[in-house]
Amino acid sequence: MKLFPNIVHAVIRSLTEIFDEKKYADKVIEKTLKSNPRWGARDRRFIAETTYEIVRWWRLLREVCDASETDHWSVFGAFCILNEIEIPQWEEFKHLRPEKIQKAYANLQPIRRLRESIPDWLDKLGERELGDKWERELQSLNHTADVALRVNTLKTNKETLVRLLDLQDMETVSVEGVDDALVLKRRQNMFRIPQFKEGFFEIQDTSSQRVGKFMDVRPGMRVIDACAGAGGKSLHLAALMQNKGKIISLDIAQWKLDELMKRARRAGAFNIEPKLVDSVKAIKRLDASADRLLLDVPCSGLGVLRRNPDAKWKLSMERIEEVKVLQAEILRNYSPMLKSDGVMVYSTCSFLPSENGEQVRAFIAEQKGGFELINEQSILPSSGSDGFYMASLRRKEINRIEG
Repeated sequence: MKLFPNIVHAVIRSLTEIFDEKKYADKVIEKTLKSNPRWGARDRRFIAETTYEIVRWWRLLREVCDASETDHWSVFGAFCILNEIEIPQWEEFKHLRPEKIQKAYANLQPIRRLRESIPDWLDKLGERELGDKWERELQSLNHTADVALRVNTLKTNKETLVRLLDLQDMETVSVEGVDDALVLKRRQNMFRIPQFKEGFFEIQDTSSQRVGKFMDVRPGMRVIDACAGAGGKSLHLAALMQNKGKIISLDIAQWKLDELMKRARRAGAFNIEPKLVDSVKAIKRLDASADRLLLDVPCSGLGVLRRNPDAKWKLSMERIEEVKVLQAEILRNYSPMLKSDGVMVYSTCSFLPSENGEQVRAFIAEQKGGFELINEQSILPSSGSDGFYMASLRRKEINRIEG
């Protein structure tokens, strides 16, 4: 591919915003692609994929060309050299020596934290928590994530959607054990096609879809999604409940709830009630009211580094420790919303035991017999989907416990 100035400048500008201005990669790339409607599909794909890959391999690329934190031109040039993309004879690239870069790349391969391009602290943390499994999971996190769809059964079925996508040259494969999931064989922009605008599907990783099934909801139940965000799991629960019963979707950010309801209207999900958590009273009012409670808590996000590679450069050990405190607080403060014999599902998009099973066991011990573990499931990135954890806990009879 011949590199034209406007394409290269788009990547450099994106890297500047991500690393120098600390903006989120997905938002930066979305804005960049909207900035020039004349770019064709090939140009847009190059900008998006190259930016993401440079972010993913940022540390390794800086090492092989000895670049400073703000020298995005050298890093871009090193990326092109290692991927056999011919770089233009521009002033910005004249100092780069392909042989030197390739030799440095080879010399760094035995050093895991450099070869896999992660911070030192993260390599130590992963090894401490996962032991021998860390190497394999780390390699998995540097692969490009698949694009997974969830068929919205409120509006269509899998067979119909597959046929409609086939007509647009969008081939998909089903996923064993995830009834409503389809994975694209080739990455494409799914947000522009009529079926997305009509609400026939949502973009949702297969691991995230497993949480809905794990909830074991039924039509007519009263369900609380206590950390709903923009509502991906609330929408799935609405479909599983066939729009019968009620889903109360809570969040501390009104803009996320607004986005949820926008998506709910498109999906035809009418049993979702958004509620802003703006005080302790908002939680207290829901005491002992839920048949099912989903706590999809804030976490390190290490299980989704494939999708958000910039997160490893924004994260810190201090931030993870803060998140673990928040997880314990959410378990403690939100669990009373469950009825007697109701079931709570705790989930994260992390594979660290300290955020997952250890949190659940500490909570059960703290509750002194008030909750019992029914089931738990860990999904590692090496399985091919996002790293995820989910545990279901039953609340025992309230009056008996209190008495």
